Order: sequence, then structure tokens, then C-alpha cells
Amino acid sequence: MARLRWISAGAHSDAAVRRARSVWMLVAVVGFLVAANLVAHFTGRWTGMLAVPVAAVLLVTGTRLAGLQWREMGLSRSELRSGVPYAVAAVVVVFAVVSVAVAIPATRQFFLSDRYDSASEAALAALVVIPLQTVLPEELLFRGVLQGSLSRLFGVRATLGLGAVAFGFWHISSSLGLTSGNAGLSGVLGSGTLGQIAGILGAVVATGLAGLVLGWLRYRANSLLAPIALHWALNAIGAVGAAVAWHLPS
Repeated sequence: MARLRWISAGAHSDAAVRRARSVWMLVAVVGFLVAANLVAHFTGRWTGMLAVPVAAVLLVTGTRLAGLQWREMGLSRSELRSGVPYAVAAVVVVFAVVSVAVAIPATRQFFLSDRYDSASEAALAALVVIPLQTVLPEELLFRGVLQGSLSRLFGVRATLGLGAVAFGFWHISSSLGLTSGNAGLSGVLGSGTLGQIAGILGAVVATGLAGLVLGWLRYRANSLLAPIALHWALNAIGAVGAAVAWHLPS
């Protein structure tokens, strides 16, 4: 009996140590994300461009060395293979939705972003900037490391909810001045201070919901490849759709 109690006490002690390590890992991950976001949006041009991709590499490497497994990040070989059908379906669906939205004059105005008024700029963004500077780093950071860290401590609903909130907050900095650069949004919300605040709140809610969908897809497909494909499709096909919208009659 004494031996059994000793074994039980040892097991409880090991579990407590593992949980404490998981808590500290999560705290470190969140702190790192905050720092990366500030560097990306409030420093020089080159540091801003490199901050998020470099942060993704460092955080994946650091948490992997700290014990986070590839499968917990959705990056094991079997998980990547399982995500292929979901990835293909995501791209096809987004392409269809964006095509219809751009073709309809009432919704076309929301694609009129000054950033993508040139076809060459939109193509460069879709094929290079968006995947390397946004999609891959953000998916590694949020649906890979953060979701993997959260799942060690919480159930599925809490993990997806907290990840979505974090993803929404992540976009506060990038949504500053959002309405001033989008003709459709400024027409609806206005370009004044209240319009800018509404644009930021709208961006946080929209990206939070997007984070919830991406997180659910990561969970459903059991693969990081699926949310990477959906995230790329939304941003890249949206950019190309914006370029097309500028060249269609209003």
C-alpha cells in the first residue's frame, strides 16, 4: 500500500510539473506575440517586414525545443497529408465566393482597396508577400504554436475561443487607418475618427471570427495545411479580386 501511495504521489507530482511548464510556455508564447506585433507595426520598414516571419521561425524553434511536439502544431507528416483535401476545398470555395462578390456591383465596392489597384501589385502580393509575410508566419504562430500550447491546458472550445480572441487583437495595429485606404469602407463608415474606430472594431471582430474558423479547420482537419490554404485563399484571391474590381465598370 505504501508503495502504491508513493507511485500515486509521484504521478500527481509529475502531472503538476508538466502543467506548470505548459502554463509558462503559454505565457511566454503570448508575450512573444505581443512583442512581435509591436515590432512589426511600430518600427522601421525593414524590421516591420521581417518581424513576423522571423518571430514565427523563432517561436516554432523555441517551443519545439521546450517540448511542443510537431503533431501538437499540426506539422507532422501524417497530419500534413490529411490536410490536403481540406486545403483544396478551401481554395475552390473561396475562389467561387470572391468571383461572385466581385461580379456583383453592390459588393464589388468593398474590394476597392488602394493597395491592390494595380494588377502587378496584386499578383506580387498574392504569390510572394501574402504567403511569406502573412499567411505562413501567422498560421505557424496562431494555429500552430498558440493553438498547440492552449490545447495542453484547455478543452477544444476554450482553445478555439481564446485563439480567436488573440487573433482578433493581433490585427488592431494593422487595422489603424483601415477606412482611409478603402473606398467602400470609408463610404459606409466615414473617414473621421468615429469611422476609424468603427473600422478597427470591425476588423477585430472579423479577424476574430476568421481565427475561429481557421482554428476549427485546424482542429477538424487535424492539420496546419488546411488553415494555411484557407488563409492564403482569403487574402490572395481577395487581393486579385480587388485588382479586378478596379478595372470593372462601377
